Amino acid sequence: MGTIKVSGAGKAYRQYASRWQRLAEWIVPYSRVRHQLKWVLQDVSFTLESGDSVGIIGLNGAGKSTLLKLISGTTLPTTGSVSVSGRVAALLELGMGFHPDFTGRQNAYMAGQLIGLRTDEISALMPEIEAFAEIGDYLDMPVRVYSSGMQMRLAFSIATCKRPDVLIVDEALSVGDGYFQHKSFDRIRTFSEQGTTLLIVSHDKAAILSICDRAILLNRGRVALDGEPEAVMDYYNALIADKEHAQVTQLPTADARVQTISGTGEASVEDVSLYDIAGNRVDVVRVGELLQLRVTVLVHKPIPNLVLGYGIKDRLGQVMYGTNTWHTGHSISKPAVGDQYVFSLQFPANFGVGSYSVQTALVDRDTHLSSNYEWRDLAKVFEVINVDRCTFTGCLWNEPTVSIEKRKSLSPARSSLKP
Repeated sequence: MGTIKVSGAGKAYRQYASRWQRLAEWIVPYSRVRHQLKWVLQDVSFTLESGDSVGIIGLNGAGKSTLLKLISGTTLPTTGSVSVSGRVAALLELGMGFHPDFTGRQNAYMAGQLIGLRTDEISALMPEIEAFAEIGDYLDMPVRVYSSGMQMRLAFSIATCKRPDVLIVDEALSVGDGYFQHKSFDRIRTFSEQGTTLLIVSHDKAAILSICDRAILLNRGRVALDGEPEAVMDYYNALIADKEHAQVTQLPTADARVQTISGTGEASVEDVSLYDIAGNRVDVVRVGELLQLRVTVLVHKPIPNLVLGYGIKDRLGQVMYGTNTWHTGHSISKPAVGDQYVFSLQFPANFGVGSYSVQTALVDRDTHLSSNYEWRDLAKVFEVINVDRCTFTGCLWNEPTVSIEKRKSLSPARSSLKP
């Protein structure tokens, strides 16, 4: 079975002031050092047991792709060690290993051998590769005429034609169309359920939250956070909006979850409460019940605008619905220091049964990327129960109106006729 152990791994590349410095060091290797080391990864350590599903996230340049190359064996660590057991299938850079002048079928044989398959195995699996890729006659055309999406279809089909012990997927899947992305993630989920160890890099929050049971955040080449996917994704979102004087803190909650609070502090949320239509505070609500969310905000420093955003997230951290007062036309211009505002937001609890949370954001316009006064995840947690609605599944309550019309039955003679 597949396991991965990364212990104190680091990767550095040599940088030279000029090509002549590189040449001089090559000709006289024992003379003075003529290069500087550019560290892409430093002191990265973690372990994946068989069947683990882990997502790697981080800003561009954080070292995610380099880490996957170390694990897949396409490059060696400068420091530390990386050990992997089991058969590994890696989908890294798009079209990596494909020869542009060979056909897709020929490349399938070459790529299949690179992941440890015998020629007879590839021949036996070729019909499945062809069916899953769905590129038709292009399979027997040169890869240089393929679009990026077609290359990704073929590469993924080859890498997953036989269930690997370890599956490594970089962001190449992001170039595919929606249909193939759904198809690919269904196969990934199936492999994970069957015991494949999964390591995936993606900026798709929904994909990380739905597939992975753990997430690792890389920041400037180091492990910034390793833990439960929702907490790591919340911290990652805080880093995206990080400004010069921003603070990011994480606090344990009463239900053993981790709350992330970030921002520059010009305004803050003082209270978040949920009320029913009678004005009672509630923590447990009925499906479809009319609710009022009240958010109390205090202004600490002069700001040009005050905008409140909120979102409702399910237990996995996926946003069910979100908006802000910029979009609704209720932004507050030039609030004074010391002003306190109570925002009241009324909406029906059209959610499925389960646990949900409220996230809040205090910003200056339609996004938190310009000014993030405060971002607060898990600001309020509540439960939705089904008391008086028809039984249903899913995260959305969208009860239909059902009508049935009985048609006159066809005579036996007519029903036996073929069209």
